[in-house]
Amino acid sequence: MRELDLPETTSPEEIEEIGFKYVDSGRVKEGLKLILRAAQRYEERKNYEDAARLFRYIGRYLTRKASPEKARPYLLKAASLYINLVEEEISKPDVDLDALDQYTLNVLEVFAVTGDSRFMTKYGTRFGNIYEELGNSFESSGDLKTAARVYESAFHYYKIVGSETDIKRIAGKLLDIYGEITENLVESKNLSAAADAFYVLAKYVRAIFGHDSHYLEIMETAAKNYEKASKLSYSEGDLDGTATNLVKAQYAYMLCENTGRAKLVGINAVRMLYQIVSSYRAAGDDKATQEKLIELAEALIGINKFDDAVKHYKEALNISSNIEQKIRIRLALLKTYIANQRLYDLLDIVEIAEFYVSRKRPAQAYELLVKILEKNSQLEEVNKKILEAEGYY
Repeated sequence: MRELDLPETTSPEEIEEIGFKYVDSGRVKEGLKLILRAAQRYEERKNYEDAARLFRYIGRYLTRKASPEKARPYLLKAASLYINLVEEEISKPDVDLDALDQYTLNVLEVFAVTGDSRFMTKYGTRFGNIYEELGNSFESSGDLKTAARVYESAFHYYKIVGSETDIKRIAGKLLDIYGEITENLVESKNLSAAADAFYVLAKYVRAIFGHDSHYLEIMETAAKNYEKASKLSYSEGDLDGTATNLVKAQYAYMLCENTGRAKLVGINAVRMLYQIVSSYRAAGDDKATQEKLIELAEALIGINKFDDAVKHYKEALNISSNIEQKIRIRLALLKTYIANQRLYDLLDIVEIAEFYVSRKRPAQAYELLVKILEKNSQLEEVNKKILEAEGYY
């Protein structure tokens, strides 16, 4: 049946399904026409989310396979629909923050692809304002955890538009909130969570003061709490938790320029992880083996044992592969490079990638890290080995 022969009563869901089957089978032109028809049907039904999703798909496909010019109308249509969805969402009594995150990020992604800097600035500022207002509301009601989450989104959007006044104002709010959160976590002896909070707090200290003694002090506090958490886990017989916290401590020490302690902690983490991996392998627990192999690779990168790291990374991928692993190995490599070369401006890239991961946008985090690492001639050799492990060569 030709795509034009579909009955008028065919649902957009059915049209979409047939369209994607056509694209997958190589009948791309017919498939995209069907997907476009499905998008239009969704819009007619006021199902704007599915309509936007399909317009975005067509735009992204044409960007990759044809040209930005051909993709532009579909991407802008998607952005328009997502903007409407943003306004609709924030008018609800209970805002779905997960949905709002996806809508706002999709809008800015479109303008990044189309190169519309004016719209990027306009809507980056608008979204920053939206999240800041939401943060004020949650903070006033005493919900500090949610307030921190939405202020972090406001911070991200203000960073995109480069509004220093707004960036520092939101960073100040986050300093206050995370200061209280860390205090509560330390008091309750939740050392691992406290360390995570100190790690995040350091980001906002850096936004206000730069990479100075304030930042180093907070990051070192994160490292010490990770180390304390590892000792607590060890005393409780939790070797998994011990190793996880040791690797986190290793990287926090690296970022606070305590290289001696970072190396010592990293070596201890590597020794323990070899034992844990061996134990899980003997038990036939592939999932746990894979997770600890990734941690082992991270720890080895942190002590500059790149060949060994790639070897164990490949072993993890041979069990199963996902994008989160690829992000983790690249974050480890970038953080190690930053610490070794003291190129702390690159922490901005780490922070953006970690934000994308926290907002369930792993593809964007991965694309950003790949782009940065490919541009770095000093990391060319190890980056190529990582790609080889992933089967790209």
